Amino acid sequence: VQLQASGGGQVQAGDSLRLSCAVSGRTYASHVWGWFRQAPGKEREFVGAFVSWNGGMARYADSVKDRFTISRDAARTTVWLQLNSLRPEDTAVYFCALRNGYHGGSYSREDIYGYWGQGTLVTVSS
Repeated sequence: VQLQASGGGQVQAGDSLRLSCAVSGRTYASHVWGWFRQAPGKEREFVGAFVSWNGGMARYADSVKDRFTISRDAARTTVWLQLNSLRPEDTAVYFCALRNGYHGGSYSREDIYGYWGQGTLVTVSS
């Protein structure tokens, strides 16, 4: 399984971006996609997750709730992270991750994810 993240760029505060993460390989029926980000000089942090249960449930970090949205295609090959109302503090490298065979537990923990994309840079200027 390989993940390919794309869609990053340089934008102004208040703008929007849509990040994509495409998977090559098998995605299990029970899985969770995660989005994380790492700002310059900081540790990587959880942004949000899409859990496959109950038709799909998205969960978000408080810092991005109501601004970011995660969605996934029906074929389970691509997940998107829609970033709205961007702020300079959203500047970071954004990573997607996948855990096949998700059976519960904290989706915000990096160590549950077995596959990671390479990251895509989002730069927000004021």
